[in-house]
Formats: sequence, C-alpha cells, structure tokens
Amino acid sequence: MSITRVKRIGPKRVIIYVRLSDEDRYKKNKNDDSESIANQKSMLLKYALEQGWEVVAIYSDDDYSGTDNNRPGFNKMIEECEKGEVDIVLCKTQSRFSRDMEVIERYIHNKFIEWGVRFVSIVDNADTDVAGNKKSRQINGLVNEWYLEDLSDNVRRSLQNKREDGLFLGSFAPYGYKKDPNNKNKLLIDPVAAEIVKEIFSMYKSGMGYYKIAKNLNDRGILTPSNYKKENGSKYVCRSAKYGMRTQWCQDTIYGILRNEVYMGNLVQGKKTYVSYKNHKQINKPKDEWTYSYGTHEPIIDVDTWNAVQCKFKTRTRVTRTGKVYMLSRKVYCKECHQVFTRNLYKTSEGKTPYLKCKGVRLANHKCNNNASIRCDVLEKIIVDEINKQLDIYYNIDELDRLYTIQKKSLNSSSISKKEIFEQEKEELNTKINKKNDYYKSIYEDKLEGIISQDEFMMLREKFSKEIEEYKKRIKVINDELLNIKTNEEKVQTSKKVFEKYKHIDKLTKEIVDEFIEQVLIGEINPETNTRDIEIEFNLIRLD
Repeated sequence: MSITRVKRIGPKRVIIYVRLSDEDRYKKNKNDDSESIANQKSMLLKYALEQGWEVVAIYSDDDYSGTDNNRPGFNKMIEECEKGEVDIVLCKTQSRFSRDMEVIERYIHNKFIEWGVRFVSIVDNADTDVAGNKKSRQINGLVNEWYLEDLSDNVRRSLQNKREDGLFLGSFAPYGYKKDPNNKNKLLIDPVAAEIVKEIFSMYKSGMGYYKIAKNLNDRGILTPSNYKKENGSKYVCRSAKYGMRTQWCQDTIYGILRNEVYMGNLVQGKKTYVSYKNHKQINKPKDEWTYSYGTHEPIIDVDTWNAVQCKFKTRTRVTRTGKVYMLSRKVYCKECHQVFTRNLYKTSEGKTPYLKCKGVRLANHKCNNNASIRCDVLEKIIVDEINKQLDIYYNIDELDRLYTIQKKSLNSSSISKKEIFEQEKEELNTKINKKNDYYKSIYEDKLEGIISQDEFMMLREKFSKEIEEYKKRIKVINDELLNIKTNEEKVQTSKKVFEKYKHIDKLTKEIVDEFIEQVLIGEINPETNTRDIEIEFNLIRLD
C-alpha cells in the first residue's frame, strides 16, 4: 500500500507531547498534572507560538516510564501522526518521547519520515529537518538507553542491599511462616504449619523417604502449602492446580522443604533475575551469586537437625520396602577400591540375615579382591563400641564445658574482631555505592539540561561504573568470609551439643549414625590373622 502526502499550506500543525516518570510532590490531587508536566507544557506552548505553529493537541503521560510502550498519551499521538493530521511532534527533550533506542529508530528515524512528520525537541536540539542532526539524535538515544540500563542496575542494587540486610522480599511467606503485619519484610512463625515442617524433618531424619512422607501427610488429610495459604485467605495460586482441584503432597514439595534454609532462620534470596530491563523473562542465577543472610528470623528447625538432614543429601540412598533407609547406607566404603558397601540378604537356618559387601566385587570393569562380606549386626556392634569409647573420653560435663570454652575463645578471638571489621567495611562500601548512584543520576540531569557536555557525561559515567564494580567485587569477598566464620562457629557448637546429648549408646540408629559418623572404611581380610582393618571417621570437631 502506498501513501501520498499532500503538502499543507498554512501554519504547521503541532502536537505537544510531555511525560514524567515519577509522581510529583506538587500535585494537588491524584487527577492533577504534576508541576513538572505543567512546566513542560508552558515551555513548549511558548516555543510553538514563537515559531508561528498551530498547536492542535497536547498529550501527556504522567507517572509513566520512558521504556513503557503502552503509554495512553503516546499511543494517541502516534495514531494522529499515522492519520496525517499533524506536521510536527514537539517535546522538551528526546528522552521525553522515549528512552528506548528501538522506539527512537522505529518512529523518529523511520515512520515519521514515511508519514511526513517532523520531530523537534528544544533542549537537546533534536530536529529531523536539520541535515546532519541524525547522528546527534542517535547518540542522545544511546545515552538515554544507557541511563535506563544504569537506572535498572541501581534498582537491582537497591533490592540487593535489602537482601544483604536480611529483609524478606518475597510476595508470599514460605510455608511455616507468615509476614509480620507491622513489617512486611520480616517473617514470623506460623505455629500450625511450623509443626508440620518439624514433622517432615523428623520423618526424613528417622529414615523415611520423600514418597513415604508425602503419603503419610496425604493419608492424614494435612493441607498442602498452597491449599493452606488459600484456606488462610492468601491470594497465592499454585500453578500446578487446575480446575479448582486441591493439590496433593508430592515428593518435590517434601524435597523443597527439606532443602530450604529459611527453616533454620536464614534467608537465601536472589536466585533468579530478569534477562534485562526490557525483557522481563526470569532466568536462574548461579548458586555462587545467591544472597545469604543469617539469623534474620526465628528458626523452626535446630542446627543439629538441619545438618543431619543435609548430610543425607550428599549421597543417594536406597529406600527399603518399609519406606525407610538403612542406617549405614552410603556410609560404608571399601578401603581397597573405595566403592560403596551395599546391603544384601542371605538365607540361614535362622532366616534371612543382612550383610554388607563391596560393590566393586560384582562390577565387571572394576574387579576388587576385597570379596569377604560382613554381617550388619557385627559392624553395628563395632561402631557402637567405638562411639561409646569417644563418649567415655568426652562425657565429663565440667571438662566438656572447659574444653568448649577454650575452643570457642580461640575461635572468637580471631573471628569476632574479623566479623566486626568485615561488617563495618561492607556497610561503608554500600554507602559509597549509593552515593555514586546519586551522583550519576545528578550528572544525567545536568547533561539533559545542557549544564555538562556529552563527552563530560560519558567520562564521568565510565568512572562511576568502574568504581561501583570494584565495590561490588569487594562485597562478594566479604560475604564469603562472613560465611566461613559462621560455618566454623556452628561446627564447634554442634560438636558440644552432640557430646552433651549422649552418655552411653546401646543401639545404633540412623540419627546417631548421621550425627557421629562421616564414613567407615573396611579392608581385606588378612589370611594369616583372619582379621581385617575397620576405620571409623567421625564427623565432629575434637574439643581437646
């Protein structure tokens, strides 16, 4: 389709377009134009009068971003231009029209020319009728887009600061918690749901698998997290729920709860991000870029239970027909070939007897000579005896307290002072970042008003960007150091609690194995002595 434009005789018809991004404090009421919008209109009307142009319409968009392509005033202006009912579009600056380079190219440099519409912005001297002005307009468009990109980075930085300060930023509280009615960024325990969370951790710790736990909850009619939120008036909608059907507990839900550090009083946020300020599709961030905040709210699960459960995730274990995991599963390994010892049954006159044997013996491409099995009850007795030996050494409470105090003081003498120094440095770096962002916004406004040149703006922008990037790198190093300090403190505390918990052990359980044992190494049988080496590696820190 071809369009023929007839040159109009008489005053040029002008559409004035004005825009402001943020609400202005000078509005008298919600429906009034902001003072900045009024100032733009006044300036542009005066300019049009001086040029002898006829203003046929004024369109404005208050509280709309320059990247928003669904602005009502903007769309009406485009419609008028396409109809051929306007000769000139007049703005204060090109950025008022749009900060999106794609929009600038589409309309100012293409469609407007096709429609016979001239674009003029009076502060930055953009004029499509001036030869050689296009490159200047394109540079303006790039600078405006860079500003938007930097502004987006500033918003992200602001949210990141809130995450690092331990503020909860989620739309809905995790299952087991509710938002503080007086502070939406703080979590409070929901007593009803918290009891179910404790049960889930307890069942898994005792050896039950995901499926068995989910079935237990479904059989008892316990509401799933999404159904529980709905029952309590939340607007949360589970994406997997269809046609109003109630969801069921499943293995993925159980796994997600068991892996969520929120139940230990910590926040792990910033797991996803947007592709860009233009593309709002979410993508996953690498784990080392997640934000960890510790002790931000009251925990539902204690440190010992959490650590015991997480240890089980390090190795995959086979669930028996009863829905439980054998207590020594993935704990016993061959000292010769380092393959795992697997549990099997063999028939005797007394019935089926469980035993452990090196997996490497049966592997065709990995033949191991450590082919002698060991009965489960025999190995369990050996382990119980070794644990009791450790308890006999450490159980004296007075001595345990003394050793713990010495160990903690030794740790604190270096960690507390380091922690305070790191926290103070981190706070100072965040303050510097905020100041640089304020400076950057200020020089951008100076550039728009013509106070500083384009070259000066670009030089300062590059300088501020480099400084902010260095500050961010240092903050990441500090966060890693703070995490190491906290981990060491928890290890010492956990060791003391375990030794205080047990005086003597008569029978081995999954909980005891997870608390005491890192791994058990079993060697070959010596044909001369008919004995074999069995090494037990404990996972606790020695307090002496």
